[in-house]
Amino acid sequence: MKHDHDHILVALAGQPNCGKSTIFNMITGARQHVANFPGVTVEKKSGAYKEDGDTVEIVDLPGTYSLTSYTQEERITRDFILLERPEVVVAVVDASNLERSLYLVFQLREMEVPMVLCLNMMDVAERRGIKINVNKLSAELGIPVIPTIGRKGLGRTELKNAIRRIAEETPHDAGDWKLDYGEELEPIVRNLMDQLQLCDHLTEDFPPRWLAVKLMENDAEARRLLLHHPHAENKITGQELNATVDEMRRDFTRTRKKSPEKIIAASRYRVAGEIVDRALDRKRDSRRTLTDKIDAVVLHRVLAPIILALILFVFYETTMVYGTKLADWAFPYIDSIKGPIIGLFPPSPDLLRDGLFQSMIIDGLVGGVISIVYYVPIFLVLFALIAVLEDTGYMARVAFIMDRVLRGFGLHGQSTLPLILGGVVVGGCAVPGVMATRAMKDEKARLVTILIMPLMNCLAKIPFYILMVGLFFAAYQGLILFAISVFSFMVALLIAKLFSRYLVTGESAPFVMELPPYHVPTISGVVRRAIERSWLFVKKIVTVVALVMIGVWFFVTFPGIGVEREVQYDQLLSQAETDLRTAVGPTNPYISYLQAESLPPLMHFMERYKHARRKAVGDPSSLQKVEASFLSQNRAMFLIANKGELPGGPVDRNALKVSKALKKFEKSVRKISRERRKELVRTSWAGRLGRLMEPVTQLAGFNWRINIAIISSFAAKESLVGTLGTIYSVEKGTGAGALSDSIREAESGWSILHGLAIIVFVALFPPCLATLIMIRHETGSTKWMLFASTYPIVLGFIVACLIFQVGHLII
Repeated sequence: MKHDHDHILVALAGQPNCGKSTIFNMITGARQHVANFPGVTVEKKSGAYKEDGDTVEIVDLPGTYSLTSYTQEERITRDFILLERPEVVVAVVDASNLERSLYLVFQLREMEVPMVLCLNMMDVAERRGIKINVNKLSAELGIPVIPTIGRKGLGRTELKNAIRRIAEETPHDAGDWKLDYGEELEPIVRNLMDQLQLCDHLTEDFPPRWLAVKLMENDAEARRLLLHHPHAENKITGQELNATVDEMRRDFTRTRKKSPEKIIAASRYRVAGEIVDRALDRKRDSRRTLTDKIDAVVLHRVLAPIILALILFVFYETTMVYGTKLADWAFPYIDSIKGPIIGLFPPSPDLLRDGLFQSMIIDGLVGGVISIVYYVPIFLVLFALIAVLEDTGYMARVAFIMDRVLRGFGLHGQSTLPLILGGVVVGGCAVPGVMATRAMKDEKARLVTILIMPLMNCLAKIPFYILMVGLFFAAYQGLILFAISVFSFMVALLIAKLFSRYLVTGESAPFVMELPPYHVPTISGVVRRAIERSWLFVKKIVTVVALVMIGVWFFVTFPGIGVEREVQYDQLLSQAETDLRTAVGPTNPYISYLQAESLPPLMHFMERYKHARRKAVGDPSSLQKVEASFLSQNRAMFLIANKGELPGGPVDRNALKVSKALKKFEKSVRKISRERRKELVRTSWAGRLGRLMEPVTQLAGFNWRINIAIISSFAAKESLVGTLGTIYSVEKGTGAGALSDSIREAESGWSILHGLAIIVFVALFPPCLATLIMIRHETGSTKWMLFASTYPIVLGFIVACLIFQVGHLII
């Protein structure tokens, strides 16, 4: 099947860590599109470029070590090549690991697809003393071989020319190339190929030698092809052919004492070694590389965990010290956004109550979101450090080191990547963590890994950690954040041990992984990834979290305190206004500005003037402009706001008297408003639910405000801080300031035990709804989803109660 002449479909295939994404970016540039493969959640990245009037579409297939049917990535890659029939398949291989890379190339060659071999990372190969004869390698494989250095853009033109040349070959000639499986298996493969010819049209749709080999490997998808392929009368059926394959496999295993799969794998490695021997003019030096020398220390059985712990400690300390300094520097600019937004609304005619819409926007949305945005500078530092660990190659070493630990707790080496993504190193996300378990072939370890994923420290918990650590452990922020990570990981390991022994059954599988050479990270790459990941967090804030904040505002505002209580607060305000006018005196010329209907505009004028003066401090010319502007708006109000002073003029004693009286009046109004707001939140629907839970949650030191925050975080963990920001903003008003200051003022009775209990509970608290839905999808079981969402709550609350109660007995 050929595609339209003006559209050339190219598939990019390769093993992980071969630089495939770099080659994709090199070829397509900025013209890229990301979606999902149909029916699955695996990412599909495609791009295109124009050449001689034709559109060349490049599809970047998932990285995979082979083309079996074990993992979703392997199935997607194989099905795309078989069913979409691309004009060209570009196999990207790591030139410094050629022998290992050929394993996948052989399987692609057996599929008889038009191919180009992209020999990437040639600079790394040269540094490691490896010199490849490209012409010999091309002759050995029977396909064009193009050397490239993707990160430098070298080889781009040659690769595009090769793609064009192969695409124009009509029909494609697969040549005589074949992999020799030896005298033990070759006769059986040829016999099976003859049998496949009897299955009507099967070999017209699929290469017979490839299909015969896959059947001898007992590939489930290959067997399915036989069962579902249409067949005509008087021909062998798929069921009969499958039975023949079973008999061949049994006879082979019985007589050779080996499975066909092992023979096939061994043959591929043997041929790969032979080809490399012939194609390499000069092999790697026997001297140890710099990577080998570093790994001798970094991966030392005794030193490795100590070095890992020290690196993570420095990681957290740097994040907290410099990230917090950056956040503190940026917060005044972030908080200043609130002023212009408040200015969009007309002055409220009521000193105690803002308009409902204004309260929703300022208290609910802006107050909650600003509380979270404060942490974005900290995330920039955090993500930059994570990018450094990834780019240097140390993150792969973390997986290798942790494999030794995981095996002792019933997990698998392949659990490492999902757990890292989920938040073993604080700052992960449980959704990709759960998704990453798809690559695990050990089903028992896969399920256990999914079940302990809720105990990981996802990115969304970090703002709450930083808030609590700053409140209770300001002098040891990095150390405490490191301790949180270690604590949650140790608890997860203990739970995994229990689950693997008593809850989940099955056999364990071996673990194989590759350690890439060390690289020096580039500043541009680190900065770009830090910004990209932080931007993803910001986007979530302005979407999911913003909606949650509005919902929280609604539930902490309604149903209200009732008409009777509102009248009582109005009476208190009325008394304060009477006291104000009495203090000023009825003969004061400014008394008309102190009437009930005139006070709100005057107070609003004074607030705007104070804000404008603060911004102009230290700049005499700007200060003069501010004074002139407000003087022109209303001379009497300006005199009151400016303590009776005119620029360059005498002091107006009457205005000064009003100004002093208003200062005392402002304190009274703030007190009345604060009490009203507190009662509003306490009697709201959320407040009632939070207080309803208090008899139980107070065992762990949680009050009703923390209860509300925990409930709201079921939708999104980012809502923890945002909800507290909204609650305290509603309680204190639009001038609440930094959330930590508001909490210190409202929760003066909190101790370190309160902080520890709350932090531990949140560390063990289950992830957001998106993660629970992903658990349901990946396990195919509602039972496991409910279990994963329930046991962390019970476990976290028990541990929090123990900390709080035992702590009180000791202290």
